Amino acid sequence: MSAGPLGRPARVSAGPLGRSAPVNAGPLGRPRLHLRRTDSTNERARLLAGAGAPHGTLVTASEQTAGRGRQGRRWSAPPGRALLMSLVLRQPPALLPLAAAVAVAQAAEESLGAADPGPPAGRVAIKWPNDVLLGGRKLAGILVEARPQEGWAVLGIGLNAAVAAEDLPPELRPTAIGLGLEPADVEMVLGRVLKRLAGTLEATEQHVLEAWRARDALLGAPVRWAGGEGVGAGIDGDGRLVVALSAGGQTVLDAGEVHLGSSPEQPLES
Repeated sequence: MSAGPLGRPARVSAGPLGRSAPVNAGPLGRPRLHLRRTDSTNERARLLAGAGAPHGTLVTASEQTAGRGRQGRRWSAPPGRALLMSLVLRQPPALLPLAAAVAVAQAAEESLGAADPGPPAGRVAIKWPNDVLLGGRKLAGILVEARPQEGWAVLGIGLNAAVAAEDLPPELRPTAIGLGLEPADVEMVLGRVLKRLAGTLEATEQHVLEAWRARDALLGAPVRWAGGEGVGAGIDGDGRLVVALSAGGQTVLDAGEVHLGSSPEQPLES
């Protein structure tokens, strides 16, 4: 499929993506383009979306050379050990980033063989807006890029399915983690993510919010951001982060970077 020039789409915050609209019918993951090596699965999926690729089109790769996370960060993983995927979604739901984070968390729990997330120290949780954590360390990241005026979004997911501690750069070992699986299991994890996504994308907003809140890593925790600090107090009905301020009252964040910890000296979750 060829594609003409495509401008850079807007990145989506944790809040609503345009109006709430039903997802087009059709299976997720078909058609599929798998690449041994690419710059970015999101970049490829954006080109396909701009060229008219149908809802559910999937781009996967064994290795990325310029994978991106939020805030322009680079997402890197050893070849064949991470799930690297991007989906083209037509008329995506309003709470797409939250629905995706819930689906990834559910698939991770299933892959770990734990129907119950377990105690807080080892459970799969979500750090607003859409980092998936295992035992407090980053397991997966989600990046949504959209063209609301054209009715499509690209959902990018990077999940450390078979990434071991020794595969990570030394500076990331204290803050990142993998599922402890083997490279041959990456396809199994992909299938579970697609199955869970099919459910959360069709779920009601209330269901998505409740499922997200059950995994909220920032609830009751000290948090800080460029404009101040406080204590996580959940998310509102639009998926925005609510923070209780130390001086009293609350504030609401709809985008941006939030760190765990109330001072720069404390460890951060990236």
